[in-house]
Amino acid sequence: MHTMWKGTISFGLVNIPVKLHSATENKDIPLKNLHKECQSPIKYEKVCPACDKEVTNDDIVKGFEYTTNKFVILEDEDLQSIRDEKQEKSVEIMDFIDLKEIDPIYFDRTYFLSPNEGGGKAYTLLREALKETGKIGLAKITIRSKEHLAVVRFYENTLVMETIHWPDEVRDYKDVPNVPEEAELVEKELETAKLLIDQLTTAFEPTKYKDEYRSALLDLIEQKKQGKEVATGKEPKKKDNVTDLMEALEKSLKKSTKKTTAKKQTRKRKTAKKTG
Repeated sequence: MHTMWKGTISFGLVNIPVKLHSATENKDIPLKNLHKECQSPIKYEKVCPACDKEVTNDDIVKGFEYTTNKFVILEDEDLQSIRDEKQEKSVEIMDFIDLKEIDPIYFDRTYFLSPNEGGGKAYTLLREALKETGKIGLAKITIRSKEHLAVVRFYENTLVMETIHWPDEVRDYKDVPNVPEEAELVEKELETAKLLIDQLTTAFEPTKYKDEYRSALLDLIEQKKQGKEVATGKEPKKKDNVTDLMEALEKSLKKSTKKTTAKKQTRKRKTAKKTG
């Protein structure tokens, strides 16, 4: 299992060296966009609409749009200074709470925690303490330059950490449109609904639920492969330096022509004003 983060869990004076592993994986079937005519994958390029040219990562800076088309530019040095402050490799457990106190709307992503070298005993201590008390640890952690609120809890024979949304990231339920405050219900209807819920209530067995769409899509893909309904994309033409140079010259000429035309028009307007 791939290690995506190394650090420590701390609570009180106890420090546990740990590794972080993603507990879930995306099983979506990736589909590429192809050119219908030749079945070649479509290429997406970063192009500046104002300059009408392709840009590289070296040409790009970060900016925050505080009003329409007005930006605060953030240099790499600005962002790095904040990263350095928040880059401490520790999961600091601040409080212990009951899991039922956190509504599922807050939960984001789940990670397995495993002990790093020398952390086995302390890891087991925290795991067993959480198991016997039924509590979870509320913590902070920085992952990929972003600070998260998280919970550390017991799961099977492991510790898991789940990042949770900050309170201001959860939208107010009062903003949901057209939700009736109260409604007059017939008692018999309510009792029937409760009876139906009672009849359908069962123990949660995750293995009995399947992604039927994904299974059907995989079957369809396999059938098309077996029936030889496949396409081979054409290799893109390689541009030589001469072609690249010619394109650059043509774009430069076009840009220069626009500037020259604009200058001539400006001069004509100025001359017209003087003679007028």
